[in-house]
Amino acid sequence: MVCEVEAATVDTYTHGHADPVLQSHRWRTAENSAAYLLPSLRPGLDLLDVGCGPGTITVDLAERVAPGRVLAVDLSPDPLDEARALAGRRGVRVEFAVGDVHALDTADDSFDVVHAHQVLQHLTDPVAALREMARVCRPGGVVAVRDVDYATFTWFPADEGLDRWLDLYHRVARHNGAEPDAGRRLLAWAHAAGLRDVTATTGSWCYASPAEREWWGNSWAGRATASAFAEQALAYGLATPAELEEVAAAWRRWAASDDGWLGMVHGELLIRV
Repeated sequence: MVCEVEAATVDTYTHGHADPVLQSHRWRTAENSAAYLLPSLRPGLDLLDVGCGPGTITVDLAERVAPGRVLAVDLSPDPLDEARALAGRRGVRVEFAVGDVHALDTADDSFDVVHAHQVLQHLTDPVAALREMARVCRPGGVVAVRDVDYATFTWFPADEGLDRWLDLYHRVARHNGAEPDAGRRLLAWAHAAGLRDVTATTGSWCYASPAEREWWGNSWAGRATASAFAEQALAYGLATPAELEEVAAAWRRWAASDDGWLGMVHGELLIRV
């Protein structure tokens, strides 16, 4: 049966879709963001990608399951034209649509693989989202989720501006009812959703080369002053424009440091349905 979409409060996406955010999202690939899932893929599987953004991971996954059906949804229409253009350039068939993970407009048991990268951390009810992802996954299929744990962010050299950034990010996200330290909670959320056949792993990202520092540092410097995160920090009274400028300056200092290094840990789950 098709799930009836009920009226609900739409979650607030802490990052939004400003270009400094999409600059980060465009870097993501199946290899650097979904390696834990790749051994489970084969040609002919039907795949749903939830929270697809600009589609870089989606298109990689679609190439691996072709000629299987691939549907990718995002709560916002903003990045979907870019995602469609990417799929067209790569010659991959993907259907992109606006969709809510809490109420997916698709029948039970529709997909062999249901994937969500960096989605659950932004939701007020990640347990309900996992139940919904499992609903549309076929028996014997797999639900795959991966989320960062912001408390594991660590960097060098030390900078009080980056300390203030991390504290501010936690406060903004939690004001939105989200959980920035989602990675460590994924297993508990799966169990709360009644999902017990779960393999939990971790993955990491590390940025240390000059090109990586320039890319990541500029992305967050931009987000600090010109993104939904910045708008929310101001609207919630959690930061002033001057404080956001200081955060942006801290990211630029880190990017310019020859010794700059940053790492973070992600929680990963493969859930057999």
